[in-house]
Amino acid sequence: MRRLLVLPVLFLATALCWGQDELTLEQAIALALKSNRIVRAAQLEVMKADDQVLVARTYRLPQFNVRLYELQLLARSNFLFPAGVFGLFPPIGSIPPINTPVNIARRPASIIFAQANQPISQLGRIKLGVQLQELASQIAKEKLRSEENNLTSQVKTAYYNLLQTQSALEATEEALKLFRELNRVAGEGLSQQVILKSDVLEAQAGMAKTELDAVMLRNTGATLKERINGLLARDLNTDFKVRGALDPTDWELDMTAARARALEQRPELREAKLKVQQAEKDYRMKKREYIPDVSLTFNYLSPFNVQVVPKNLAGAGFAINWDVFDFGRRKHELAAKSRTIEQAGAAVDETSAQIMVDVGNRFRKFQEARQQLRVTSLARDVAQEKVRVGLDRYQQKAVLLKDVLQLQTSLAESRYKYQESLLAFWSARAELEKAMGER
Repeated sequence: MRRLLVLPVLFLATALCWGQDELTLEQAIALALKSNRIVRAAQLEVMKADDQVLVARTYRLPQFNVRLYELQLLARSNFLFPAGVFGLFPPIGSIPPINTPVNIARRPASIIFAQANQPISQLGRIKLGVQLQELASQIAKEKLRSEENNLTSQVKTAYYNLLQTQSALEATEEALKLFRELNRVAGEGLSQQVILKSDVLEAQAGMAKTELDAVMLRNTGATLKERINGLLARDLNTDFKVRGALDPTDWELDMTAARARALEQRPELREAKLKVQQAEKDYRMKKREYIPDVSLTFNYLSPFNVQVVPKNLAGAGFAINWDVFDFGRRKHELAAKSRTIEQAGAAVDETSAQIMVDVGNRFRKFQEARQQLRVTSLARDVAQEKVRVGLDRYQQKAVLLKDVLQLQTSLAESRYKYQESLLAFWSARAELEKAMGER
């Protein structure tokens, strides 16, 4: 009887029909990947990175610049043309014959300046800049994969926990039926003076404890449903029911193969390797600053309402911009970029080591969960056989009904532990899949 009373939760195979929409694990993962807010934010980061790639490519094309100045002269200005500045003509004489000032009235003036530059020597640096943005886009995609993997693991964990809670609640409802029957048997035994009143009170306390367990399980189930709805980015009050426990499947995989797959698929390691390439491109891009900037340029100037100055000035040629003396600035910047490459390489090694440790830990836990499942499966079979024998002996009036109920309770306990081990098996497998970079 004590074994019956201390049992916190029982599991029986019979399920109750609750009339709620059923949500499978595959449906939950698909909905989460489609609607989750964190994943959506990561997807937007990928789109932003792709836009930056397109922006970087535009710098290879000619750059056009048009400026319009509306000016008001603050003081009178004049141009002084010395005598003969335009030449000496024998029939006429010098032009102008004397020093001639030309006054410019103090009035508004408009000046249009247009320029077009086509980079030439900068094209190599611009190409590296495009490659840098492409690497940033790839890093954003790896971060998206990491968020999707984390989300998938969270959905699986919450789903398995809800499945366990749902099964435990169903078992608790069945346990209440057993306690009611036990109370009836205890009442009859008390009236017949074959058991003590303390036994009756103990049975009543056990039923009250089971009712409390049912309330706690309902609250836990409601919290888990809200968490799953939150991961799926839908109304938290959406009610649903998860499908029954999954059957265990064989999954033969050794640790060496698991670690190899993890090193190939983990987005964190891919991201670290991409950062090494990014640091190398950044170093090469900085090194190209030693090369002068040479551009093909076209300039046009047109002042309006200004006397003496020509109305249209246009010219084409080459523009060279070279920072000759930098007092060692570029040298120190290159040294810093070189150290960044070294840091990125060390991060790759560290990430690889952490992945190896993580996979090893998850793999061992999966082995433990698989072995525990085997143990509870055998214990369940033993309990089923004991119940069968007990029922035969009860029909032969060799044991009391109380003893049969206790055997049934032990069977319910073993079934619940098997179900718990089964869910632990799938949870451990989900963690191992996450550690290997799989969904």
